[in-house]
Amino acid sequence: MQIHIDWKNGIKLTDSYKLNSGDDYGVYQIYGTHPVYGKNTLLYIGKAASQTFGMRLKQHDKWLYNQDSEQITVYTGRIGSNTPNEDWERWEDIIDIAEKLLIYVHQPAGNSSNIKSVGEIPIDTHVLNWGDHGLLLPEVSAFRYFADDETYFPTYQTLTTD
Repeated sequence: MQIHIDWKNGIKLTDSYKLNSGDDYGVYQIYGTHPVYGKNTLLYIGKAASQTFGMRLKQHDKWLYNQDSEQITVYTGRIGSNTPNEDWERWEDIIDIAEKLLIYVHQPAGNSSNIKSVGEIPIDTHVLNWGDHGLLLPEVSAFRYFADDETYFPTYQTLTTD
């Protein structure tokens, strides 16, 4: 499964509260200052699947208490056609899969409790990040991170020296 995400560059957190139109769903990134990693750091990856970006991001008021809160920016990523045609549940599943894989691969500091809880991600998932995707890799493959040697590479042997 290929998931195409079209990213828009960062806007202020408070401006993101206005993103409430019919196509304001998908995945988002929050950037800001981290006490260890410095300025303009990827702090968090989240999803807006059952509610718009504006509604979801209003629930992130903790970022307003960041030591450099005026510099908090949000990147929004819209998936495919932005809104589901008929199968809303399947569309929400795609957003969920994309979010989990992006968190697992990029390991933002603010997602620490969810980094290893990837759940069921199909091995053939491939996320392609288009547009201004910030610090995210342009392409992410579940196969690269979850394929095991026994199942997918049975003839592969690790060379050891004695």
